[in-house]
Order: sequence, then C-alpha cells, then structure tokens
Amino acid sequence: MLYFLGQLGDSLAAFNVFRYITFRTAGAVVTALFFVFLFGPGMIAGLRIRQGKGQPIREDGPQGHLLTKKGTPTMGGLMILAGAVTSILLWSNLANGYVWVVLFVTVSFGAIGFYDDFLKVKRMSHAGFSGRQRLAIEAVVAVIAAWFLASLTAPDIATSLMFPFVKGSGLPLWYFFYIFAGFVIVAAGNSVNLTDGLDGLAIVPVMVAAACFGLIAYLVGSSTYAEYLLLNNVPGTAELSVVCGALIGAGLGFLWFNAPPAQIFMGDTGSLALGGALGTIAVATKHEIVLAIIGGLFVLEAVSVIVQVTSFKLTGKRVFKMAPIHHHFEMMGWTESQVVIRFWIISFVLALIGLSSLKLR
Repeated sequence: MLYFLGQLGDSLAAFNVFRYITFRTAGAVVTALFFVFLFGPGMIAGLRIRQGKGQPIREDGPQGHLLTKKGTPTMGGLMILAGAVTSILLWSNLANGYVWVVLFVTVSFGAIGFYDDFLKVKRMSHAGFSGRQRLAIEAVVAVIAAWFLASLTAPDIATSLMFPFVKGSGLPLWYFFYIFAGFVIVAAGNSVNLTDGLDGLAIVPVMVAAACFGLIAYLVGSSTYAEYLLLNNVPGTAELSVVCGALIGAGLGFLWFNAPPAQIFMGDTGSLALGGALGTIAVATKHEIVLAIIGGLFVLEAVSVIVQVTSFKLTGKRVFKMAPIHHHFEMMGWTESQVVIRFWIISFVLALIGLSSLKLR
C-alpha cells in the first residue's frame, strides 16, 4: 500500500523512498515485529482462556514434555499470520501478482492448519482431521498457485526446473511442472510442520530461510544483478523480498513469546503457513533445488519420519528412538536447549551452503 506513495513522483519527492524495495523490506520487518509485540500478549491470553488445557501433548513422546509443556496454548501461528499479512499489505506493491500468490498459499495453508489445531484442542487429542484429506486440500491449493506462478513467469523458463550454478540450464517439465511445484509447496509446508516440536526449534530456521530467499528474490528479480551474477532473471520476484521481510519480523516477534519455556506454540496454523510460503517463494524464484539445501533441516526432519514409518511397516523395527529426529536426540539424553541450538547451527550452515550455489562472482 505504501508503495503507491512512491508513485507520486517529483511532486512529493520525499515519498520516493517508498519505491525502494530495500526500504520497504526493512519497513516490513519492523512493522510485523511491533505488530506481534503489541498484540501478542492479548492473543496469548485469549487463546489460553478459550483452549483451557492447551495443546494436547503426545503421551508416547519424551516424558518431560508432559510436565513442562502441558497447558501451553497453541495456534500461535495466528500471531505470525496477522503480523506478516498486515505488514505485507502495508509495504508491498499490491499490483504484483507474485505477492498475491504467496499470500494465497500462506493464508490457505494457515486456515488448514487452524482447522487441524481446532480439532486437536476440541477433542483433546494429538490427531487432527484426516491426513489424506488435509494433504488433498493442500495439493489443490498448491497446484492452483503453481499455475498462477507459471502464468506470471517468462514462457522460456515458466515450466522448467532450473539448476543452480549454471545460468540458463534447466529441465523442461511442461505439464509435469504443476505437479512438481505443487509437491514442493506441500512438502515445504509439512516439513516445517514436522520440525515444530520443541520451543523455538522451527521458527529460527524459517527466519534463516526467509532471509536467504529475500536475498535470492531481490537478486533474481533484478535484471542488472541477475545478469552480473549469472542468475536466471525472473522479473517481478524482487517484490517477494518485502514478503520475506514480513515473515522475518513476525517470526522474531513470535520467538519472543516462543523462547523456552514457551508461552505459546505456533501449531499447524503457523508451521503449515510458513512452510507453504517458503515453498511458494522458492517456486516463484525458480530456486526449488536451493530450498532443499537451505531448508535441509526441514528435509532431514521429514526424511526421518518417512524412514521410521517405512522401516516399522516393513520390518517391525524402528531406526530412531523416536521420530521426528529431534525427539531421537532428546531420547538419547540431549536437553531441549541443546537440540534446539544445535539444530539452529545446522540451519545456519546449510543456509551458507545454499547461498553459495548462487555462483556469486
């Protein structure tokens, strides 16, 4: 919204600063951060009253969780979504199609997660609604988003999988692109969801990934930077830097309340929305492979669950003491803070590796 102030031109030159993506990205970070700071305590108090016993805790999980986490309210993703969406609408160029596609996926996945959280609290059960139904709805949303993203992108790369390190190198997927892109978005959402199991564990890697993709979006969206850095230019995606800034700001605000011992959990409301947003931004910027590197921690968590379930069904034996893998390390004797901080370190390292794939001169 504020972007349009910059269009007033020379008549009000002081407003030209609103044209700059860097300025608006910083504004998005600060706005989302203060929004969550301002309204967070009230939202936590309201959720605590409405939920009573809070989020149901897995009885088969680490026994310490039954004592330390019982009664903590969930659906904290509402704080993140409210702060991020408000900031995006305020600071983004609302004429940019990529912004609306990311908002569509973020809000839709957030709504799916909210319904799942609602059922868990209502039934006081760790299980929400049918996993197949949830995945089916997510897939429909993701494929629709993929179609719109392809329509916004230049035809020569719109439905191709682009490879890092080499400019112009891509694999044409044609109609299979929509399935692939949909898979990336759904997988990203559910991988972040699986990672969200300890206080602060998921939100910091999400912010790290958002910061990385804010930079990627800024670079690939600029023909000048893309040409100089040998990146595939995707005009219009630079505006997604503002979106990433809003996610970072809202994430920082949420971390204030989610730091151990957490006052609130983000729940599926937040984790699905944030993961879906990251997946959509990766597809928009044609950096799906880089997402798998930068978000390698999320991939590791998801793979640990797949391996555990597959092994148990085929052999009756478990590979890990418990899945997702962060619980495995807890069962090995690591404290919660050790798991969280060490996983944060891993996410930072993977982010650096992922950024190196941009082939900066």
